[in-house]
Amino acid sequence: MSDCSFGLTPSEVGLGLRREMLAALVEQPRAEIDFFEVAPENWLPYGGHYQKKFRELTERYPFICHGLSLSLGSPDPLDLDFVRQIKAFLKEHQIKLYSEHLSYCSAAGHLYDLLPIPFTEEAAVYVAERIRTVQDILEQPLVIENVSYYAAPGQELTELEFTKAVLELADCKLLLDVNNIYVNSVNHGYDAFAFLTGLPTQRIAYGHVAGHYKEHDQLLIDTHGADVADPVWALLAEAYRHHGLFPTLLERDFNIPDLQQLQTELEHIRSLHTGSVLKRRA
Repeated sequence: MSDCSFGLTPSEVGLGLRREMLAALVEQPRAEIDFFEVAPENWLPYGGHYQKKFRELTERYPFICHGLSLSLGSPDPLDLDFVRQIKAFLKEHQIKLYSEHLSYCSAAGHLYDLLPIPFTEEAAVYVAERIRTVQDILEQPLVIENVSYYAAPGQELTELEFTKAVLELADCKLLLDVNNIYVNSVNHGYDAFAFLTGLPTQRIAYGHVAGHYKEHDQLLIDTHGADVADPVWALLAEAYRHHGLFPTLLERDFNIPDLQQLQTELEHIRSLHTGSVLKRRA
């Protein structure tokens, strides 16, 4: 079972909060959602109405943060002023878990996309040093997400070898994105189950599950704009079987259905949790 030391318990199920959901969540009694995740970049600029509604939710539910623009693999220096802004945001809302992508999104300017870091030993050392710097400023751990990617320039290590090297060198935790594993396995022709079981259980802080778009039999796009696909649910069940339970969050970035439909997918995560526990007891 993964070591969850951020105030979440392994059986909890969460939802990525988007502004479109805000009114419905504030107006209804407490929803059957254990925690929410937000990108701090989407909330830092707001005061007034949005900030008031956001504060109402942070006082009712546990929150975690999943960043978009830390740009850990960038050749540019870390934006330390931005890191300090994040630190203040986390402190203001008493958020103990901050995760980011194992990728980069800037190089002499913002690139507005998550780009792959070269899978090399040199890059692993470079990124790990930057993670340690961020952790020192935040005075709390940084959790790193395995990402979807569509090209692997300068590859010397496998994705699994690179991911494990960064986790070990930085001594940080893992955000296990199951959909990203499946998408990458199709696009790059590797065994998703072998990748999943090769990850270090003790590093897993929590998980993501999401939908994707099928462009072609050999090309999937990680969109977060559709229902979770059956092969991804199967991979999540295998993750629980192999690694034990860990908090798991549903991402939905557009084509967002009403809360009742989202609850159906959240309940499916809970059913996989329950099924995994029963199998382990049998």
